[in-house]
Amino acid sequence: MTTASGNRGWNIGLWVVQGVLALFYAMAGLMKLTQPIDALVASGMSYAGDYPEFLTRFVGTMEVLGAIGIVLPAATRIAPRLTPLAAVGFSLIQVLAIGLHTMRGELFMLPFNLILLALSVLVVWGRSAKSPIAPRGA
Repeated sequence: MTTASGNRGWNIGLWVVQGVLALFYAMAGLMKLTQPIDALVASGMSYAGDYPEFLTRFVGTMEVLGAIGIVLPAATRIAPRLTPLAAVGFSLIQVLAIGLHTMRGELFMLPFNLILLALSVLVVWGRSAKSPIAPRGA
């Protein structure tokens, strides 16, 4: 991939982080889209039973779209500025998840949420400033 800054190490590291985020959010999103709410609750997503089903399905849809958006625009170099925007979306999901888990007293989830938030912010910064992907033809 071509980067504007030419910093190969950062580029490789950011691709790894983007891949990890894409895999995690694709799996989580597909679960929320395909599993019955009762199965989600039984698997440990107890909040899914406390909120409208539409909200769980909406979050799942956004996670799947974000998983595509964090990789595909940069990989194809078609509109690569969408990649950091997908990471902004993941950051927002994690900020909201931190609030949800805190309100529910599920403090054991916070380290996981904070790691995902940090990785998402890293991609926002990295693909915006440190090692952006140049668009096709640039």
